This record gives sequence, C-alpha cells and structure tokens, in this order.
Amino acid sequence: MIHAYVPSAVIRRGLSRPDLGSVVRASLVGVPLPLCSCGVIPTALGLRRQGASPGAATSFMISTPQTGVDSILVTAAFLGWPFAIFKLVAAFVTGVVGGELVNRTLPAEPAPSEDAARQSEDDKRPKGWLARITEAVRYAIFDLLGAINSWLIIGVVAAALVTVITPADFFADRPWADGLLGMLVMLAIALPLYVCTTASVPIAASLIAAGLPAGSALVFLMAGPATNLATIGAVFRTLGARVLFVYLGTVVVMSLGFGLVFEQLLTSVPVQAMAHEHQHGWLSLLSTLLLLTLMGMLSLRQYRARASAQAQLAMPTAADSRGPSGSTLAPETSPDGANLILQVKGMTCGHCVATVKMALESLDQVKEATPDLATGQVLIRGACGADVETNSLRHAIENAGFRVASPD
Repeated sequence: MIHAYVPSAVIRRGLSRPDLGSVVRASLVGVPLPLCSCGVIPTALGLRRQGASPGAATSFMISTPQTGVDSILVTAAFLGWPFAIFKLVAAFVTGVVGGELVNRTLPAEPAPSEDAARQSEDDKRPKGWLARITEAVRYAIFDLLGAINSWLIIGVVAAALVTVITPADFFADRPWADGLLGMLVMLAIALPLYVCTTASVPIAASLIAAGLPAGSALVFLMAGPATNLATIGAVFRTLGARVLFVYLGTVVVMSLGFGLVFEQLLTSVPVQAMAHEHQHGWLSLLSTLLLLTLMGMLSLRQYRARASAQAQLAMPTAADSRGPSGSTLAPETSPDGANLILQVKGMTCGHCVATVKMALESLDQVKEATPDLATGQVLIRGACGADVETNSLRHAIENAGFRVASPD
C-alpha cells in the first residue's frame, strides 16, 4: 500500500534534514518494509542520492532489515506477540540511535531545496483506486514475496535441520549459552552471516526449542538480518569508515542491550512453548496452500526469466559491438526497439534485481529490463520507436543505488 499510494518524493523530502526528526521518520518508514540486509543497501543509497541526510540513511539501513510486516507476522506465529512487538520496538530504537549518532559524528551539510526534492519525483503509478489496489497486490506478490521466497524455504529447512540435529535440551546444559556470554556467541555467529529477517525466525524458534535463552535468540534476530560481510563492505565503500563504525557499534551494543532487557522484562512469557503452538484450522490450511502455490509459481517464473536472460546474453551477436559508456549493443534489433546490455555492479539479492528492473522500466524509452543476478548483466529492450539513450539508463541505475561498470 505504501508503494501504491505514497509518492517516493514525499518520503525523500521528509528525510533530507540532518536532525532527529528525519532520523525518526526514516526508522518509521524502514520498520514495516520487508527488505533484506543486502537489498536495503542500494535502497538507502538511493534515498541518500535523492537528498536524504546521512543520519536518516543510516537509520533506515539499520532498522529496515531487522523487521518488516512479513517478519512481524511470522515472529508472532512462531514466538508469540510479546516477542514480535519487542523486536519491532528494538529495531525502531536501534535505527534512531544509530542515525542520531551519525548526525552527531559527521559534519553538518545543507539540506536540499524543496524544488530539488520535487524534481526527483517521477511517480508513474496507475490512477484510480482499483488500479492502485491491483498494483499493490502485484507488488506484494511479484516484488516482495518474489524476493524472499527462496530465503524463506532455506530458513525453514535450516530450522528443521537444527531441530533434528540438536537435542531438546542441547543449550540448556551449556554454561556458555546463558547470559551475556551466550549473547556474545550468538553475536559472533550473526554478524558475518547472511540471513533474511523472515527466514531467521524459524531458525531462532528451533534454537529456543533446543534450550537457547530468549535473549540470545533476540540478539541473533537483530544482528543477523542487520549485518553480513557483504553489507559491511558496501557501507565501508559507499559511506566511509566512520559511518561503518557507528553502524556496527550501534547494532552490537543495542542488540546486546535489548537482549539483556528482554530476559529481565519477559521472563514470565513462555516463549519456548510458543515455538510449538501451531494452529491447524481451515484458515491456516488455506493460507499454507496459497503460500505454497504462490511460491511455486514465483520459482517457476524466476527460473524461466533467468533462463531467457542467459540465453539472450549468451548470443554471440550480443558481444560483437560496443555501445556508449561501456554498453553492449546487439547488431540485430527487434521490431519493438533496440536491445541493450549493461553490466551493473552491486546486485546481491532478489530485492536488488527488482529495484534495478523498476528503475529502468520507469523510463519511457525502456519497454522491458531483465536483470540477471548471476552475471550482473541487464538486458534492456527499448520501447517501439524510442532511442535507447545510455546516459539516461546509467542515471536511473545510479539513482537506485547501483553503478554501471566502465568499459575495459
């Protein structure tokens, strides 16, 4: 609904000032969005390029991958609403603290003018309530669920393996698993690990079932989705060592702090029992069947799209002539328009692919854009009668938080 109804420039204008208000708004925007730790990096950089302050971009970058509407509902189903609400509050507060620390650490910079913010708005959303609802459903299925379906399967399979391999009281008999030491162990595992925020929930539930304290599981759920080796490198390259230090320090300190607070405040909540409470009513059954059907459809659709893109990218004619700015032009153009291949750097997950595709297809000259995550190449098909202008494509990709590779 945010995608369908809220203009992107409205969000950007609210994040431009280097003050606490922009940081709070960035965290409020980021908390419900289901973006993974890799997908949030180009999104935050895109907001930064459109005028968001460094503090707001950092707040968005910290709070967004820790939770989301999908993660909140899955957490409530596996671990109960007290755990889900506490994790939601922890993600919001952690983002605000990190963003405010960046604002106080970096030198102040002038906020962009209102006219500049308006110039960045290029919303081509459909008009009318029915068209917007249709767009919201399409975005929810093909962009959001399509970006996490594989990771959700991986998370459930990993949780099943943890449940089978570890005895029911595995962590209960380990002295290092309790208190602050156990949280530090979980932190050391979670920081470099890539795990989707939704996929991490069943893993945490299986660890709790094996005797892991709830506070240590919360540390895993906060630090795991918020950081990994790829995002650490991306933050260092794009925002600098100072922001990276604040970013990691905030995640480490706040996750440990909230883990300790959680164990003190919610010790009476039977979190472990909640991990085994599964309702098998007709609504749960229908929802499961619908989810499995959608995930199967999306997997087949993604496989066909990738196979088609790889087949077109592998054509010998596609690499015979170089276009401007390092692009590769196919000599034989289709009747619908010119085919163009760009090498895009920074795509690391399904959200990245969806972001690049959306940014390019928002241009009038582009009929269809097909990014290939494995190779980093994007096949662009121009609209009928339109000239495919590489500089405009490059500008759209860079505004989305990625970059086009320079020619060799």
